[in-house]
Amino acid sequence: MILVPFPEMRPLAEDLAPALGAELSELDWHRFPDGESLISLPGDLDGADVALLATLRDPDRLALPLRFAAATAREMGARGVGLIAPYLGYMRQDRRFEAGQAVSAPLFAQFLGESFDWLVTVDPHLHRIRRLEDVFPMPAIRAVSAPLLASWIETNLPDAVLLGPDSESQQWVAEVARLAGRPYEVLRKVRSGDRSVDVSVPESVALREGKPVILDDIASSGNTMARAVERLLASGTDAPVCLAIHAVFADGAHDAILSAGAARVITTDTIPHPSNAIGISSVLAEALRSVATGLDLPVAGTVRLDPNPAERTPE
Repeated sequence: MILVPFPEMRPLAEDLAPALGAELSELDWHRFPDGESLISLPGDLDGADVALLATLRDPDRLALPLRFAAATAREMGARGVGLIAPYLGYMRQDRRFEAGQAVSAPLFAQFLGESFDWLVTVDPHLHRIRRLEDVFPMPAIRAVSAPLLASWIETNLPDAVLLGPDSESQQWVAEVARLAGRPYEVLRKVRSGDRSVDVSVPESVALREGKPVILDDIASSGNTMARAVERLLASGTDAPVCLAIHAVFADGAHDAILSAGAARVITTDTIPHPSNAIGISSVLAEALRSVATGLDLPVAGTVRLDPNPAERTPE
């Protein structure tokens, strides 16, 4: 496999390539003054299995360059082209809330499916979509970050009490709490706009005795986490640590959470950000081995599919 990261993903690629036994290559992305992009790949990819690595924190900016890169890889002889998107955008709008609205989740999934043979992502933000396979036309694998979050908590915050800022976060919080062996609570959120929210804090003895850790999959506007921090401090708890899988962070969001009184903001490196403290290369590598096994790709540590299962041997 040849791993080709978009420029900002180079640090993650350097961790991921050895785990896959992949060759790390370069992608050049030149932006012309008028905003158009010129994508350049290695000239000879004959017979190669190419994996592009690009996080979709800003999918509108990346959509055409990704399409250009995938098509160019095939023109240069690639046998197959897959996408590693640690953060997957456009999964929120999964139905038509108002007449005339685009249902962007399946549309974007189909768009990516026209360019890529497979997709690997980390904990996508799904609501009414039950599985990625329900909207993606190609194999789409979800890598799970919960074991990494739990391990970080066990090592750094052994007295943690986990808190989900709303009911949507309960699925993440419950699993991480189970793996870390720590108690958890879920706050109640009331939203009155894109940037206007309030939360309520439950009465809990554990919350007063342990270190509050607010956990969510995405930190976007930062308002939900900031309000949760303020309410916790007002109720007399220690300054909470805010832990998010994806550091989306709209303008000023990270500073707003810290200004509200958070002791620290911790994220994984699905999206490059100064708050990154938890590397996800190991779970990505495991998911990629799963893809490789199903598609007969040469990735270190995988088992190739063979017509006779009894004769399968590790790569």
